[in-house]
Amino acid sequence: MAAPHSEKSGNKTPLLGFGTMRYPMLDAEKKIIDTDQVKKMVDEYMAAGMNYFDTAYMYHEGRSECILKEAVTDRYPRASFTVADKLPMWPVESEADLEKIFRTQLERTGLDYFDFYLIHAVNKEIYEKCKKFGAFDFMKRLKAEGRAKHIGFSFHDSPEFLESFLDETSDFLEFVQLQINYLDWTDETRSKELYDIARKYNKPIIIMEPVKGGTLANVPDEAMKLLKAGNPEASAASWALRYCATLPGIMTILSGMSSLDQMRDNVDTISNFKPVSPEENEILDKAVVILKKAAEIPCTSCRYCIDCPMMIDIPQNFTVYNNFKRSLDNENAAEEYRKANPANEAAQCIACGRCEEVCPQSIKIIDKLKRISKKFSK
Repeated sequence: MAAPHSEKSGNKTPLLGFGTMRYPMLDAEKKIIDTDQVKKMVDEYMAAGMNYFDTAYMYHEGRSECILKEAVTDRYPRASFTVADKLPMWPVESEADLEKIFRTQLERTGLDYFDFYLIHAVNKEIYEKCKKFGAFDFMKRLKAEGRAKHIGFSFHDSPEFLESFLDETSDFLEFVQLQINYLDWTDETRSKELYDIARKYNKPIIIMEPVKGGTLANVPDEAMKLLKAGNPEASAASWALRYCATLPGIMTILSGMSSLDQMRDNVDTISNFKPVSPEENEILDKAVVILKKAAEIPCTSCRYCIDCPMMIDIPQNFTVYNNFKRSLDNENAAEEYRKANPANEAAQCIACGRCEEVCPQSIKIIDKLKRISKKFSK
């Protein structure tokens, strides 16, 4: 069966995109990526008729782009795949840095152009840096020169700011990447409002975090019983992907797949796609109620925050705390915390704020670490 594609941005784009933010790991502590498994995943994904790869300058601390070169660029004809990369504004301190970063990305990926190039994680602060250092003109120039075939942006801010941003940039930025999933649809992320604004401006939408960093792939038992009653054979992740794929105007849905099993499940879900029915939406509404009770901190483990001067593994701290909130098992949670944080406990946070500046979820990380420290530290 042919893979479902959209026709957005002037070319055929597979409905399932391969996100490279969560590669499988041989040794997570030593940050060693399982390159052989990545290659197998790429091969199965491509064999299914899908070819959209999404990476970024900071994923896996700069190694994501290099692994993409090894697994994709060096092994497949250039015309057989498309690559999306992103311009990070956090390290930009001068206009010259824009070109320097872009050239580094081309070198890392082994490419001479990107099919899609995005301003990464736009919010009010990033917008001001874009204006200060000429990023909008730089993006236009990349497209005019053919070094970026299509230009757009990923977004992490309010619907009100999205509308004002699109008022200014809609004539040249072609598409938008939004965090959308059934849990965030009407909560503080306000995904539905963001989606509606993108549709109002007729912008093709790339969906990121369709399973919210794995949260919707590993739901509490009570929620899983609901999903299994609705479809005994379907995985929790497949419900999340189908929810997103049912929405009109979607260009592609990015999944940061971390294993062959995840890859196969996602490919099967999209290859044999069936829209979510009204009855299934009712099941998801009930699951949302359970999920919102279960998670205290809405972390997606994107790991943007790991450049911590105190070497605190912030996502791991949040995972342990959320596990505790789900089970309310004080003894086991405290032991898990000690095992996960032998030398980088939350108590060592110096409140520098570097993590909060880059958090796409706008989590008050410093306050959360204080709460975790109070709960678990000796």
